[in-house]
Amino acid sequence: MALRINDVAPNFTADTTEGNIDFHDWIGDGYAVLFSHPKDFTPVCTTEFAAAANLSEAFAKRNTKVIGISVDPVAEHLKWKADVESYGKADMTFPIIADDGLDIAKLYDMLPAEAYLPDGRTANDTATVRTTFIIGPDKKIRLMLIYPMSVGRNFDEILRALDAIQATDGKDLAAPADWRKGDDMIVALSVSTADARDRFGEVEEVFPYLRKIKAPA
Repeated sequence: MALRINDVAPNFTADTTEGNIDFHDWIGDGYAVLFSHPKDFTPVCTTEFAAAANLSEAFAKRNTKVIGISVDPVAEHLKWKADVESYGKADMTFPIIADDGLDIAKLYDMLPAEAYLPDGRTANDTATVRTTFIIGPDKKIRLMLIYPMSVGRNFDEILRALDAIQATDGKDLAAPADWRKGDDMIVALSVSTADARDRFGEVEEVFPYLRKIKAPA
């Protein structure tokens, strides 16, 4: 069955560059970003891992752990890690999951159940293992972004989306298009304008269904 927003992220145990983990235990009580890759030593993925390594402090400030997954064994990941750090000029402080058996790629619906790794395989054989997941403290999937192999992920957008998710999680608020921290927010349709004024103060009623408030402190 295909994964959807607000589904519980499937749990798994796996070997990583930092040892064996139970995924849900590893997430703990914060947020997590899981981003997948079809193969080690590929050009776009190398730039993406380097970008994530350079944002380690930004993710930590958001109480968010980052973990990569690639369809290769740990030994290959450790070799590739050196290239990533050389390219990005930053230490890679997050683990990479080994998924050379395709178990997690299939569990997360990135590959069909019958998929296998042929002899002499290339990244094209696992091209669909290119999804980014943001997972909440309750282990539910908050976001899924799928990129083709030819398009590098926009980590500025991943951070922006993470900020919006955290600003609206468990609140009767939403983030409008292109929202950034500190921008006006939208009142959820489940809240009347009168109740919104009681709770949030001034409400700008653009339309009866589109009400804006200043971002809460």
